[in-house]
Order: sequence, then C-alpha cells, then structure tokens
Amino acid sequence: MNICIAIVTALLSADCASTARNDSLTLEPVIQQKCLEVLRSGLHSDQFWPSIHAAEGLTLGGYGDEVIAYLEPKLPLEKDDQQKCGFARELVRAGQRKHATIMLKILAGDDDYGHIHAAESLYKVNIIGDGKAMRRAFEQTNNLRLRLMSAAALARQGDKSAFEFLRETLSHKDAETSRTVAWILGRIGDESDIPRIRKLIPMAPDDLTKAYYQHSLASLGDADGLADLAKNLKHEDGSIRTYAATFAGDARAVSLKDDLIALLNDDHEDARIRAAQTLLFLSRPAE
Repeated sequence: MNICIAIVTALLSADCASTARNDSLTLEPVIQQKCLEVLRSGLHSDQFWPSIHAAEGLTLGGYGDEVIAYLEPKLPLEKDDQQKCGFARELVRAGQRKHATIMLKILAGDDDYGHIHAAESLYKVNIIGDGKAMRRAFEQTNNLRLRLMSAAALARQGDKSAFEFLRETLSHKDAETSRTVAWILGRIGDESDIPRIRKLIPMAPDDLTKAYYQHSLASLGDADGLADLAKNLKHEDGSIRTYAATFAGDARAVSLKDDLIALLNDDHEDARIRAAQTLLFLSRPAE
C-alpha cells in the first residue's frame, strides 16, 4: 500500500511540475506597462550590454518590431566585432535572420577578437550556417571559452560529440568554465544532467558558481534548484539576482511572479531588465 501511495504521489508531483513549467502567468496592465518602461529605458541605456539585454527582453515579450526599428540603423555604424555580434544576434532573434551572416563572417574571420561572441551569439539564436566555421572553432584547442560556445551551438543542433565534450568539461577545475557548462546544459541538456550538476554544488568555490548550478537545475525541472533560485532573487549580490531573474524564464517559474515584480524596482539595472524580460516572457503561452 505504501509503495502504491508513493508511486501515485510521484506521478502527481511530476504532473504538477510539468504543468508549472508549461503555465503562463497573467500580468496586470500596470505591471505589464512597468515591464515595458524598464525595457524601453534599458534599450536606450548608455551601457551597451544592458541595452542588448533589454532588446532581448522586448523580443521575448513580443515587441521585436521595436527592437528592429531601434537597432537596425545602428548595425552598419558599429565597428567593434563583439558589439556587432550583439546587434546582429538581437536583430536575428527579433526576426531579421539575414543578419546571421554577420556573426558567421566574424566567426570565420582571421581576427579572433570577436570569435567567442560570434559563437555564443549563434548558439543563442540556434544558427550555425554550413557548420564549417563552428566545427573549426570546436576542434581548436587554444581557446577553451571558444570551444565551449561552439560546442554549445553544435550540441543545440544535436551533435553528440559536442554534448559529450560539454558533459566531460562540466567538472572542470576552473569555476568559470564549470559554471558556463552548467549554464549551457541547463538550457539544452536533459534530466540526466541533474545529478551531474547537483553533485558540484558542495564544491562550488563562490556564491556565483553555486547560483549557476542551482539555476541550471531549476531550468531542468529540479524542485530543489527552483527553491534555491527563488532565494537567489533576493540575494545581496546584484549579479546573482540578475541571473536568477534570467533563469526564472528558462525554468518557467510562474510561481515567482511576485518576487520578479519586486525586482522591477531593483537598484541593479540588469536585474530590473531581466525581471521585466522574464515577466513578459512568462505571460506568453509556452511554445
């Protein structure tokens, strides 16, 4: 009898978790307007990357036309390859796929200054072109960060060898490398990655690395990870609050609506932007 009860309980819990990950939340008009104010203000920020994050938030919230109108005139004027990747990525995300050629060209170019940003941006929009430049980036061994981001792009396309490399590198002794892999697997991995990531938490050398592990677990549907993510929305470190707000979208954490709304008035600009992004994103039906 106890076994039957346990099975039923497990099935119900799994069903509830699935429902939670697929639900959308309802935003009151005043909150939706506040989210848009945060993102529109962020889009015009004099800080480049928060501006790009705000562009992402607007697109995910269904306002990609605004992003195109604002960013497209800026793209031809940009000379910095890293920032050019940021512009091109968000224009592609907003529906202008023709700009993927800019990132592909930078990745294939001789100047390695923009290679990592190109690989990461292409991973985020799930484009690898003919795959040749991405494969070269993955097979080189001089730049581990570039190899990680190219592996992410290839793995997202179903490449088994890239997935194997990522999982082998998850326990890398360098904390930044390890948490980067956790971030990737939290978004494109599966349930088999939950125990791999969970066992790293006690060994995390700092709160940021631990947060990456926790948030990745939440994105994969782990209940303990989601509970930790909820706590991190109130963390004293603004960057950790920012990442928690971002991953709350990946985890479809609709239960954290009130905590995300509170972050719309955070003193950390990127935390405000990411909270607004996630609230708008979660207010739309899950794809």
